[in-house]
Amino acid sequence: MRAGAAFGRARGAVAPHRIVSTAGSLRSWILASMRISVAADELTGIAPALVAELERRGHTTLAHGALSGSERDDWAWASEAAARDVADGRAEQAIVCCWTGTGAAIAANKVPSVRAALCLDAPSAEGARRWNDANALALSLRATSQAELVEILDGWFAAAPSNDAADRANVEHLREIESGGAERP
Repeated sequence: MRAGAAFGRARGAVAPHRIVSTAGSLRSWILASMRISVAADELTGIAPALVAELERRGHTTLAHGALSGSERDDWAWASEAAARDVADGRAEQAIVCCWTGTGAAIAANKVPSVRAALCLDAPSAEGARRWNDANALALSLRATSQAELVEILDGWFAAAPSNDAADRANVEHLREIESGGAERP
């Protein structure tokens, strides 16, 4: 049975994105609301729709850059602010945007403990969450359509970090690299 079918969900309704518990063949699905820090350097492309889409899904947002109306809106500053919300525990995840998404990802990745992934499609977003335990999603304001935004967010929220030992070892090694304690290959 599909997750939405369990609730008789209407067309267009948001599907639950996190399995909280399983008991035998009965699955308990709960839509887990998160606090998500969001940044964009300009109000173009998907930027105006991003916050609304996240809130439609039940999330609370913290806005930075052009989305805030009162902060510096350059991509490096806006993305850093969103990433610091994650690193400091004010948000569980971040979504950072700039024209290509590359600069936003680079800036977010400079903040310790943040693992930002530039994703242009749903499979990349799902993989970034699953295999890389990414906690920040970078998006291109130029290349991401409204329909792609919805699909990317579906993939991002559908995945949970992998419990596979090799995947966890890779994420742990990122922490070692970040702290300067990793051995050189």
